[in-house]
Amino acid sequence: MSQTLEFLVRHGYWILFAMVLAEQLGAPIPAIPVLLAMGALVGTDNYSFVLAASLSVAAALIADTAWYILGGRKGHSVLKLLCRVSLEPDSCVSTTRYWFRKLGGWALVVAKFVPGLSTVAPPMAGLSRMPWWKFLAADAAGSAAWTCAFMGLGYIFRAQLEEVAELALRLGGSFMVLAGALVALWVAYKYWQRRRFMKKLRVARVTPEELKERLGEVVVLDLRSTGEVEWDGMKLPGALWIDRKELEQRHNEIPRDRDVVLYCT
Repeated sequence: MSQTLEFLVRHGYWILFAMVLAEQLGAPIPAIPVLLAMGALVGTDNYSFVLAASLSVAAALIADTAWYILGGRKGHSVLKLLCRVSLEPDSCVSTTRYWFRKLGGWALVVAKFVPGLSTVAPPMAGLSRMPWWKFLAADAAGSAAWTCAFMGLGYIFRAQLEEVAELALRLGGSFMVLAGALVALWVAYKYWQRRRFMKKLRVARVTPEELKERLGEVVVLDLRSTGEVEWDGMKLPGALWIDRKELEQRHNEIPRDRDVVLYCT
């Protein structure tokens, strides 16, 4: 364990750069603990805050620019791929669209502080054809705020972080096992939560061909949000569109004498 800490101290800059780059590219590797640790190391006068922050921002910009370019070229396929590997893919696309519609470029500034939005926001910016200069300015501001916030916390609470490091040294491998178990429990809980949600939503499905044959017999209810309809640029022909957020208030508009087919992206 002491050799590991010595390695971190000796190669802290490059570890910080690599961890931030990997996380922003989508790897399930948390960079926040490294930012906190780097802030604590800055407090020992072994590292430069400006240099460490610059490397972190550079790593984030490299990864985010790559996603921005892919989002502009591949469109929805990239966004859906990223959402599919997340623990909450059902709300990923709609949530990202909602924040971009509401905040515009500011979504990139706050994205780093919102779990799940950090990786999805850059390709969404490319998909929405945000000007490259606006993207770089907003992403750099967000990356700098995120980096400085957590490095600043690490600097302020460096005494407490040193105590955690000493505890980790005393516990040795047990500390890593405990940390891994906590992460595994959190992932398992989120997976169970998703499975329970999907079980509640499991209903009879109908294929497009079957629906076409029964168009006169059923009511097609389009439950996309206002932002999703505006983004797609069209409504389903012949469908009753009700924003799912307004479903409780407008449920009386749904005919009760026919089967209802729900459509939602």
